[in-house]
Amino acid sequence: MRALLVTSVGVTCAAALTLPLAAPALSAPAVPSASTRPPSSAPESPGAGPPSARAAGLPVAASRAAAETAGSTQSLPLEPFAAPSDRSMGPATAGQGLERRTARPFSLVGVVWDDADAELHGTVQVRTRATGSADWSGWQDIETHNAEHAADLGGDERSSGAVRGATAPLWVGDSDGVEVRVLPEAADPQNRSAAAPLPEGLRLELVDPGPDPAPGSAAESAPEPARATPAGRTATTAAFAVNPSPPTTTPVVVPEVLTAESEAASAVNAELVPLGASVIPALTKGETEEAVNVAAGAKPYIGPRPRIITRKGWGADERLRERQFAYTRTVKAAFVHHSATGNNYTCKQAPAVLRSIYRYHVKSSGWRDFGYNFAVDKCGNIYEGRAGGVTKAVLGAHTLGFNTNTMGIAVLGSYSSTNPPAAAVGAVAKLTAWKLGLFGANPKGKVTLTSGGSNKYKAGTKVKMKVISGHRDGFATECPGARLYKKLGTARTSSAKLQGR
Repeated sequence: MRALLVTSVGVTCAAALTLPLAAPALSAPAVPSASTRPPSSAPESPGAGPPSARAAGLPVAASRAAAETAGSTQSLPLEPFAAPSDRSMGPATAGQGLERRTARPFSLVGVVWDDADAELHGTVQVRTRATGSADWSGWQDIETHNAEHAADLGGDERSSGAVRGATAPLWVGDSDGVEVRVLPEAADPQNRSAAAPLPEGLRLELVDPGPDPAPGSAAESAPEPARATPAGRTATTAAFAVNPSPPTTTPVVVPEVLTAESEAASAVNAELVPLGASVIPALTKGETEEAVNVAAGAKPYIGPRPRIITRKGWGADERLRERQFAYTRTVKAAFVHHSATGNNYTCKQAPAVLRSIYRYHVKSSGWRDFGYNFAVDKCGNIYEGRAGGVTKAVLGAHTLGFNTNTMGIAVLGSYSSTNPPAAAVGAVAKLTAWKLGLFGANPKGKVTLTSGGSNKYKAGTKVKMKVISGHRDGFATECPGARLYKKLGTARTSSAKLQGR
């Protein structure tokens, strides 16, 4: 299998941040200091152009217009309030939140705070108003335990000074009104007033993904799975999320601003597709084996390359992320996640969901880039995640303690009590059969990984895991949801068959 690794299409295993190895030629040679990273969740100034635009000599007005079409983030400080007392909750509880208010349009919400090491012990609930409607949704819970989706402790990304504590993001669809409440859990169940303190600097993040990059989506026109009306919203007020009829208005076209960042993000895939491609096409197993130049007589345990929508295809604004890419040595295992953003999205909306999560990870949470290496939607479309090249060992921020020598795959949605669509599970199998095959890994096998530190394994602990694992295998978490976790056995078997095992 080593012959396959050495001669694979551009599969150059570059260095982890702490190792003095060379990075791939098409990427930047070093990881920048924190001073070169984008700001975290400070309110965006309408008067400043993106740094990359300024460096390229673009007029501030032009760069400002481009930034507006690419999305925006509203960051609102939460205010103290006292939740009313009742017989079930006991005495009034001091919490934080915001009363109902109108806001600029947004589609995704989350709450962040100053200290990334502080945990939010409590509940976060939000309700929203669909744009153009007078009706409000019911209260929706936001997952507060999200620290396990992050860069490893002690790494450059984690110690940059830009990282914040954050809840999971929640997709709410096109909205222009919001109300939020954050209540601490009781330190003593018998004394509700003795509540655990909330983290300092709580802010509500309202993320607008911006319009799709061009008319016509790169996503396949796969049939939509059956879908329930969003919790707490009537079918009428949920209509913004499901519209089977073709649009009656002219789609908005986002003018492309060529930057060094966008060219670099595309160039790392140049051995697979032309510069600026929106989609990496699928190959048959034979074509895949030919493309990676398998040595004569060698047994090619690699699955056919699946169709992958690139960052360009889902509209990633490359000016947001850190300019350089970070790599690890190899890819020994894949961790499967759910995004916990809810299931109330259509597959045509999946690129917007990705742009929202990306903006939330970078602008709100302070990460260098989108956290996961790949994403999969409910129709089985596969998306390039963190920049650096789909064939390469890109260092992600997906599984705290186990980002080194692994890749993270996020299935868009929440699968604790909802079964994942078969198309999504199948896409996980196709993706892992190909990507793990590039690095000689058996999807049905086991591998020993060294923990970088988590609430389940201390730093330095050697852990034997399945090559395709769920997030909960490396961290005490609900992720990827009980229903998706139960499907990983099916994904392993299918992935191995696709490799020819």
